[in-house]
Amino acid sequence: MLESEKSEKLRKAGMVSANARERGMAMVKEGVKALDVAEEVEGYIVSHGCKLAFPCNISINEIAAHYTPSINDKTVFKTGDLVKIDCGAHLDGFVGDTAGTVEVGTNRFRELIESAKDARDTVMEFIGENCPINEIGAAVDMTISNKGYRPIKNLTGHQIEPYNLHAGLCIPNYDNGDTEKLRKNMVIACEPFATNGVGMVVGGRWGNICRIIRDHPVDDPNLQAFFNDIKDKFKTFPFCARLCDDNMASQKISKLIRHGLVSSYALCVEQNKGYVAQFEHTIYISEKKAEIITLCDGGY
Repeated sequence: MLESEKSEKLRKAGMVSANARERGMAMVKEGVKALDVAEEVEGYIVSHGCKLAFPCNISINEIAAHYTPSINDKTVFKTGDLVKIDCGAHLDGFVGDTAGTVEVGTNRFRELIESAKDARDTVMEFIGENCPINEIGAAVDMTISNKGYRPIKNLTGHQIEPYNLHAGLCIPNYDNGDTEKLRKNMVIACEPFATNGVGMVVGGRWGNICRIIRDHPVDDPNLQAFFNDIKDKFKTFPFCARLCDDNMASQKISKLIRHGLVSSYALCVEQNKGYVAQFEHTIYISEKKAEIITLCDGGY
């Protein structure tokens, strides 16, 4: 594929995911159901010519990542909640991955939110070709620490390749000593996480988000047909039961997990139950200075 075709697909996926992010963040209010926000974000992506790179993550307070509502989820936002909206669109496998944080009804965590946003935006000022990975992490750490908070050290940004959401390089949120440099034509997601906790996450309970990890026949014809359907629909991307066209999807996914064909993601929970803020942009290294592809119509 020509680089011009690749870049246009990236730009479309990035713009759609950014607009979906802002749409979701604007919905986060006291009493609103998390499920309604997830479905609105995902519906926007699909209705604007893209597919989902993963289910909309709506992680609240000390949960940093990997929460998406189930179809019967009754969770509503409460005053004081710190809500992360993390969404992604893809077009023919080319991904825009983006996130932002909203506080519900209070102003207690304004500086925590700003520390994560400022860290992301600081990196956007210089990230590009030949940028050492550890310098990105150092900038994130310094920006967050200068505001009195901690970056989460065991969550990272990531390189993205077609149909591969987490490919190759990890982009740290602190100086990890890795001097490898970003190269032209790479696609990178930079996603600082800031917390008032200790700066580490641990695995919580298993969540609703899954991915296919192995392709192998199963004896049950109905289960095999379901597996074939999700392979065709989601390919290598994460998914969840409510995105499947099957009323028995949860039960069938559980069986596929037992067969070792599907794996689920554990929730990422701040180790000291600290509150977590997250902001994320996807960038495309087309020139010396990278292009931010997850800017929405309003330039966020």
